[in-house]
Amino acid sequence: MTDYPDIPPAGFRRDLVRWRQLVAPCWLARLIAGEAVAAAPARAWRLLEVGCGGLAAFERAHIPQAGYLDTGALELPPLFNKVADDCLRDLLLARGIRHDTTVILYGRSSVAAARAAHMMLYAGVADVRLLDGGFQAWRGATASGPAPPPCAAADFGVALPACPQFMTGRDDAACLPGRADAALVSIRTRSEFTGLTSGYSYIEACGEIPGALWGHAGREGDVNSMSEFQHADGRMLPAADIAAMWRAEGIHPGQQLAFYCGTGWRASLAFFYAWLMDWERISVYDGGWYEWSRELATV
Repeated sequence: MTDYPDIPPAGFRRDLVRWRQLVAPCWLARLIAGEAVAAAPARAWRLLEVGCGGLAAFERAHIPQAGYLDTGALELPPLFNKVADDCLRDLLLARGIRHDTTVILYGRSSVAAARAAHMMLYAGVADVRLLDGGFQAWRGATASGPAPPPCAAADFGVALPACPQFMTGRDDAACLPGRADAALVSIRTRSEFTGLTSGYSYIEACGEIPGALWGHAGREGDVNSMSEFQHADGRMLPAADIAAMWRAEGIHPGQQLAFYCGTGWRASLAFFYAWLMDWERISVYDGGWYEWSRELATV
């Protein structure tokens, strides 16, 4: 278990073991203003808005001091899997991110921000935080225009990836169903899970990985929705509610778990919430249903 011995101060979630890693807009506003805050970053910090083709929206309005990170820099077509490790390292260094940099992420889509968060944790960034509720929760002043160019970091500081166990490949994912101490968890809508729809315009095959358990997701027809995990305003539901939902599907914190969805975004948010709750043996099957169904079609 993560060593967080102190009691969360006011403004932080008391139901999370890793309570520092989910921040409220008021906390972020004080940090940006240079005020003293509880659980302040120990060293340098970076604020990034994460989006997919969202640079124009970012330049119209964004949280002050934020940079922009497009998910296109994190993924490779045609399957939209993670870029090679050396490319991920170069991307982080170009944005001034070392293993000991505090990185605060938000998005207009919470799953986009979570996609980046998962990859940074995999890489070895020790202090990755998400803004609870994302950009829609921000009530402070906004900035406009391009972000100033970041000051690049010279080295990451540790070998990358520092946490390879956070990423699961296809062969390892295939071994999880049927094991009493493990589960492959589908973070997709009920219609996707039961094969009524693929959920994506670019994924032809409908169906599910044999033996996978349903981990829930969000609104039907919306692959950016995680409404079964969030309040209407996008904030994370109580940890106990998420744990109970998973428990009803046979998903437990002591198991070795690999979350997946279509291409990794929704799975990354499920992973991050489980990580906040200190579920220890967790990962993301990056390829997800897109990779699995394409490889199945070529057999």
